[in-house]
Amino acid sequence: MLAVLTGPVRSGKSREGMRLALASGARVVMAVGGMPDDDEMSRRIERHRTGRDAAIVVIETSGDPSWPERVPADACLLVDCLGTILGAGLAALVPPDVDVLDDATEREAERTADELVAWLIHRGGPTVVVTNETGWGVVPATPLGRLFRDVLGRANRMLVDSADVAWLVVSGRAVPLHTLKQEVSWLKER
Repeated sequence: MLAVLTGPVRSGKSREGMRLALASGARVVMAVGGMPDDDEMSRRIERHRTGRDAAIVVIETSGDPSWPERVPADACLLVDCLGTILGAGLAALVPPDVDVLDDATEREAERTADELVAWLIHRGGPTVVVTNETGWGVVPATPLGRLFRDVLGRANRMLVDSADVAWLVVSGRAVPLHTLKQEVSWLKER
């Protein structure tokens, strides 16, 4: 079973993802990717830690591409959030002073994301993926920002296409994506 919750920041995705994971009946393993690289981010991470059930096992993924190997097959995996996990991996691929990405870096970024997405899709145990929607605003000013936007957008689409259930969570409301058409068409005249 694969469930995906996507949407903007602070929309309620994490709360709903946790609710789904706990309702699975399996023990919950939560994969998180935040890195405490400044005081503000450290405070955010600490608030996240104190706000979750003590029975939840947490795997910190940053800097460890082999983290999926630590997820028990029978556990419910809660990924919170895919954007943070992929972002850390992409940041490691792109030097901070680069002005233009080369094709090899773009391919490596897509390969890395594709492998993670494929693993999430084909995983045996219940899986809940919380992810962010990007690209609804301005074009990012940096090559890394544009790469992140493109890679995460593609990963989200692949996950939702394969998910058993998917929601767009906006302002605390969940819009069921799995019930909507995938293709657009002209409205029929009446």
